[in-house]
Amino acid sequence: MIGADDRGFLLGDGLFETLLWEGGALDAFEAHAARLASGCAALGLPAPSVDSLEEAAVAAVVDAGLGRARAAVRLTWTAGPGGRGLDRPKSPAPALIAMAAASPKPTMPAHLMISRVRRNEGSPASRLKTLAYLDNVLARREANAAGADEAVMLNNRGEIACAAAANVFWFQGDALLTPALECGALNGIMRARVIARANALDIPVDEVRETPDALRRASGIFLTNSLIGLRQVAALDGIDTADNPSIARLVQ
Repeated sequence: MIGADDRGFLLGDGLFETLLWEGGALDAFEAHAARLASGCAALGLPAPSVDSLEEAAVAAVVDAGLGRARAAVRLTWTAGPGGRGLDRPKSPAPALIAMAAASPKPTMPAHLMISRVRRNEGSPASRLKTLAYLDNVLARREANAAGADEAVMLNNRGEIACAAAANVFWFQGDALLTPALECGALNGIMRARVIARANALDIPVDEVRETPDALRRASGIFLTNSLIGLRQVAALDGIDTADNPSIARLVQ
């Protein structure tokens, strides 16, 4: 139960992590727990214990009867109850909520569109998994209305930042590019994994500040997050994109 005075409900004051449950285990749990703790430090919230996060995540999977399934586990850490207004209580009492749902992996490439909804790269929240996700909701809604699977969000400078629920990568020649974090991109768990894997495969990687024209010129585009892993992009704004063989190398 969430109280009517819960600050996460009223103000988006809190954080969340979405983890993959597969093969009877949580994927990259330690990295997700560390990112949540880092987000708490940035927001001035006490962080949950690592043990409590893991116990809640596993319990959510078991309660949902998904122990042998591929599932998404959402851990929400809300700032808890507070009085009217913006100021938190002197001693916050955060609450942990865990939910699990089946999450089949996408089998088809994604279709993207450039959203009109902008990412505020100047906000500290742009690099955190806060509960204030309305811009992302609106961007995804715009994409779905246009017949696309996902939206590419630009920042206020017109640079590529991210997708509504994923990081964006593309190839320019042999080099793999992705928006720099200062563009308003989230420091995704799978984003870091892909960069490390590309380095191991001797694929040059660069974190850049680029406009959408870079995507239109790309020799291959893909998305990443903890649930989809690496998902190739088939089209951008209704125009087919290239199929780069290095994407298959990264998937493998």
